[in-house]
Amino acid sequence: MSAPTSAGAPVTIPATGFPVERFTLPNGLRVVLTPDRSAPVIAVGVVYDVGIRSEPQGRTGFAHLFEHLMFQGSENLEKLAHFRYVQASGGVFNGSTHLDYTDYYETLPSNALERALFLEADRMRRPELTEENLANQIAVVKEEIRVNVKNRPYGGFPWLLLPPVMFDTFANAHDGYGSFEDLESATVEDAQSFFSTYYAPGNAVLAVGGDLDVAGATALIERHFGDVEARPVPTRPTFAEPDLTSERRAVHHDAMAPLPAVAMAWRVPDPVDDLAAYLPYVVLAEVLTDGDASRLQERLVLTDAIATSVSGYLGFMGDPFDVRDPTALLLQVHFPPSVQSDTVITAIDQELERLAGSGLAPGELSRVQARLAAHLLREVDAVLGRTLSIAVLEQQRGRAELINDLPHLLAEVTAEQVVAAAQMLRPSRRAVLELVPGSAQ
Repeated sequence: MSAPTSAGAPVTIPATGFPVERFTLPNGLRVVLTPDRSAPVIAVGVVYDVGIRSEPQGRTGFAHLFEHLMFQGSENLEKLAHFRYVQASGGVFNGSTHLDYTDYYETLPSNALERALFLEADRMRRPELTEENLANQIAVVKEEIRVNVKNRPYGGFPWLLLPPVMFDTFANAHDGYGSFEDLESATVEDAQSFFSTYYAPGNAVLAVGGDLDVAGATALIERHFGDVEARPVPTRPTFAEPDLTSERRAVHHDAMAPLPAVAMAWRVPDPVDDLAAYLPYVVLAEVLTDGDASRLQERLVLTDAIATSVSGYLGFMGDPFDVRDPTALLLQVHFPPSVQSDTVITAIDQELERLAGSGLAPGELSRVQARLAAHLLREVDAVLGRTLSIAVLEQQRGRAELINDLPHLLAEVTAEQVVAAAQMLRPSRRAVLELVPGSAQ
C-alpha cells in the first residue's frame, strides 16, 4: 500500500522573533546577545568547543573532570568564591559536559551582569589547577560514577553502554564518565595542557540574554574578556565512521535492575551539515514514542501489554540540536520479566514496517509537530534556556537565529519524509543492547 501524500492539515506554529546581536573580540571570543527587557533577569552562558569526544585516549572522563576543576577557584578568586558571589546576588549557576561541548552558566538579577561576566572571564583567563584541587575533584567524579552508574539500576543505560556497540573509534565509543584508572592517573600537567588547548577564548562562545542594553553589555564584555590571552584554537577532528552494514547486538547484566530492557539505535543524517535530511528523524522519534497515541506506546504498552515504558529520542544524551555527526535515533523499552526481548524487538520491527508501508494516519503528523513545537517553545521561554540554546547553535552552526526557525522547520517536514526515514530503520543498520536483570552467570 502506498503512503498517503498528506497526514492532515498543516499545523500552525506561533512565531518567535528573539533578537540576536553578535560580535567577536580580538582574542577570538565569539559573543551573542539576545536582549529581552520583559523581566529584570539576566543569563550568562559560556560554551567551550570541547566535550566527551575530545578526550584523549587514556584520559576517559577528563572533559567532565575538567568541568569540576573550573569551579575550584581562578586567578583572582579563591576556592568556592564563584559560588558565593553568584548566590549572594540571588543567582543560580551550574555547568555540564556533553558529547561536543562543555558549558558554564548563571542566572542572576540583571543588576549583577558585570559580576557574572567578571566571574566567567576570570576562570577563562586562569583557573586554579593545583594538586589539591585535582585530587579533590577526582574523588568527587569517582563518587558520581558510583552513585549514577555503578550503584544505580540502569546506570549508564543506554547512553554509556550502547555507543561501544554501535561505534568502533575511541572518540565515539568510550565511556565519557571515565574509568577510575584513567581518572586517578591524571596529573596537573594534563589539566594545564587540556586548559591551554581547549579553553582558549577562540574556542568558546559567550552568550548573554535577558534584561540588557546591547551597547552597555558590549562595553562590559570588552572590559572583562578583552584582555584574556589569545591562544591557538585546536583543529576539531572529524569523528566520522562508516554506517553499519549488519546488525550488532550485545548483552549487559545489571544486578540492580528490576526489569529487563532493550535499547536500539540507528545512524541518522548529519544534524549540522544536513539539517533538512535530519529533521524527519526528529519527527519520526515523536511519531513512534511521544504520548499514548504514539505508534509504539499504543502497540507495546496499551495493546500487546509487552512493555511498561517506551521512549525515543535523537542523540545519546537526548537533545537533538546540540550534537554533531555521528549521532543516532534511539528507542528504549522496559518490559516485564515474562516477556522475551525478541518479542519486543519483533513488535517494533512490525510497527516500523507498517509505518514505512502504509504511511501516517490523517492528523498524526500535525499532532506530533504541534507537540514538538510546544516543547521547543517551552524550552526557550525562560531566559536561561534561550541563552544556552543560542550559545550552542552559534558554536556548532554559526546560526544562533535558528532558535526562531526550528519549530517552523519541523512543521515543514512532510509525511513522505517521515515515511522515508522509517524505511531507513532496518535491522541491518542498527545496534541493539539487551539489559538483563541480575549478575552474569
